[in-house]
Amino acid sequence: DGRAKLRLRHYFEHSADLMVGSEGGPPRWFSPLDVGPSSEQAPVMLYLPGPIGDGLGLMLHHHRFGKIFNMWCLHIPLQDRTSFTDLVKLVENVVVTEHCRAPRRPIYLFAESFGGCLALAVASRNPSIDLVLILANPATSFSSFLVPKQPFIVQGKVPSSLLFAISLLSGLSCVPLKMLGSNILKLLPLEHILGEMFQDSAALSRYLSAIGDVLTVETVIWKLNLLQSAASYANSRLHAVKAQALILASGKDQLLPSREEAERLHKLLPKCEVRVFEDADHALFLNEDIDLVPTITGASFYRRGGRHDYVFDYLPPTPSEFEKIYNDVRWFEAFTGPVMLSTLESGEVVRNLSGIPSEGPVLYVGYHMMMGLELIPLVTLFLKERNVLLRGIAHPMVFMKKKEGRLPSISSFDIFRTFGAVPVSATNFYKLFSSKSHVLLYPGGVREALHRKGEEYKLFWPEQSEFVRMAAKFGAKIIPFGAVGEDDVLQLLVDYDEQMKVPSFKNFIQEITDEAIKLRNDAGGEVGNQDLYMPVVAPRLPGRFYYYFGKPIETQGWRGEELKRRENADELYLQVKGEVEKCLQFLKEKRENDPYRNIFARLAYQTVNGFDSEVPTFEL
Repeated sequence: DGRAKLRLRHYFEHSADLMVGSEGGPPRWFSPLDVGPSSEQAPVMLYLPGPIGDGLGLMLHHHRFGKIFNMWCLHIPLQDRTSFTDLVKLVENVVVTEHCRAPRRPIYLFAESFGGCLALAVASRNPSIDLVLILANPATSFSSFLVPKQPFIVQGKVPSSLLFAISLLSGLSCVPLKMLGSNILKLLPLEHILGEMFQDSAALSRYLSAIGDVLTVETVIWKLNLLQSAASYANSRLHAVKAQALILASGKDQLLPSREEAERLHKLLPKCEVRVFEDADHALFLNEDIDLVPTITGASFYRRGGRHDYVFDYLPPTPSEFEKIYNDVRWFEAFTGPVMLSTLESGEVVRNLSGIPSEGPVLYVGYHMMMGLELIPLVTLFLKERNVLLRGIAHPMVFMKKKEGRLPSISSFDIFRTFGAVPVSATNFYKLFSSKSHVLLYPGGVREALHRKGEEYKLFWPEQSEFVRMAAKFGAKIIPFGAVGEDDVLQLLVDYDEQMKVPSFKNFIQEITDEAIKLRNDAGGEVGNQDLYMPVVAPRLPGRFYYYFGKPIETQGWRGEELKRRENADELYLQVKGEVEKCLQFLKEKRENDPYRNIFARLAYQTVNGFDSEVPTFEL
């Protein structure tokens, strides 16, 4: 992304200005933006830097963070000799002041490396204050073996090993190669690439020159001793940390064992989550491939009050953030070649999403494919083609587990929360409809998504018609839809019934079911059978996914006393269910006449007509 690389260049330029223009003096706070957040309810965010202390480590994210946080950054001049305990008190004073000013609002401490130790120390001393810690590669694993002794200093020069350590801690070790690589990968004209490289090199050279002018042997020794002191202080007080913490660990950290340290902290801190970035180095905040807002949204770590509100605290991805996510999953779209059909008000069926209302509230009710395979194309194409964000009503296991065990980690479901999924509840339904959202609901839930052999495209809906009443209360349009194609990409080899006959499989099913929060305990029959299991499947030569959105069903005429009578609500409920079944039947019949149902037929068409061309389908 060109804008990210430009901000990276600005980082080196501004950091150099801070070091050259600084006259030493005590640490100080500054705001990196001219304007504050758009909402008065935005929480305060304090950025605590690494050992270089320039306070600009979040520069790639300033613009985005400035819209959702009241942001302040700590600058610690290189020549400063403030002790670690005094730095703790400095940050603590601001934390206490902000807590007194807004006691019901959380205070965020974003920190990296050395700053992570500082954040943990402050949190340990203030367990009653609502703090949220976002820590990138915290230096709590820093060891004294990196701190040199004076005899190894020759003629007042800084050994190359120490400069390497400082460069790693400040994020310089891999950034130059990344900047060079990003220029080459753009496949721009040579003169343009050379011009970009010259500007990048000039900014980086000025930064290194500024460090060289102020980085004396004594400063290096002081910084490394400060790191050792910080790690010892923080580690000795981890038992007192009660704050919510998200540890961001780099998979290719060349200085600290950040992945292992993240797991250690996860076991020691009571409210801790971990996210690992496999290809990132120590300077995680300077990695232009990482968007921090979707990361904290996906982990449900952004909130404005004492508790996270899945509806009103949600931060939708920006177009650039969506593009990065979409690029990671677009292979699945190419793999399944989705066909989207919608119905206009006139009743005409069209091959696009123009029949989808632009304004909410809208409730989409449909069939859940095996393991929810239909979700990726469905959600991404709605956002891409209509700029409509589908807020999915999801099983609680997407958000929490009763206990750790053999279920996938919560981080496996970050993508659902990034795109706005909320736990199923009447309260969340109410909030979504009141905010005029587009809501996605699968009444069949887990039982439908983990169906057995021979149950493809069979609905497992409960008898209760509560979603109809809630939709009618807000006059929401209900759009029934069907999605078919799972049997064209997967073959179910061993299902639930077969696994329950094998003792080892049966024990596994009971274990993972006990780990998850269970729904519909009071429901009878197949709907109440919500046991979780891992279907054994085999891939098939890819066919195609088909989606058909029926004509919107108006509920405004059902307001008032009519739906209080159960028989009226049941009538509308059965109408919606019948329309979903019609959509499924329509697609199953029509796909038989699609000459491009097979992936090879689609590839042959796109080879001739271009890989961005829309592949035809059956006649409507």
